[in-house]
Amino acid sequence: MAKYRNGSHTVYDIKYHFVWITKYRYKILKGNVAFRLRELLVQGCEAYGIKILKGGIQQDHVHMLLSCPTNMAPSEIMQKLKGRSSKLLQEEFPELKKRYWGQHIWGRGYFCGTVGAVDQKTIEEYIETQGNEEGNENFKIEGE
Repeated sequence: MAKYRNGSHTVYDIKYHFVWITKYRYKILKGNVAFRLRELLVQGCEAYGIKILKGGIQQDHVHMLLSCPTNMAPSEIMQKLKGRSSKLLQEEFPELKKRYWGQHIWGRGYFCGTVGAVDQKTIEEYIETQGNEEGNENFKIEGE
């Protein structure tokens, strides 16, 4: 069974798989840069109530499986993690600032996929078995 998280008025299980790359796919995430990036990502996630379930830093990209609160959109999560890490890494490693001319070290986009304990078919079957409503077969209303 899934381990649910609690908010002030919510019980939830929201997991995202994120992948993002370095700008120009430069292989810069190694050695001290990779270790410092890991520290920054852990700090950033802790600050926003995001739980890291798994993570991996390759030389030119990052994979993270995150359990996220209900009040944060995936785009907001990426904005915070990528923005802060880019700024701080360039301040601490002058070679990165020189290579990227003081710009962001991350590519513009990212991949985000949802992860769940229940698949789509199970949810569809559950909704289908809830009463014998008439009308729209894809979106039923109880009690009409």
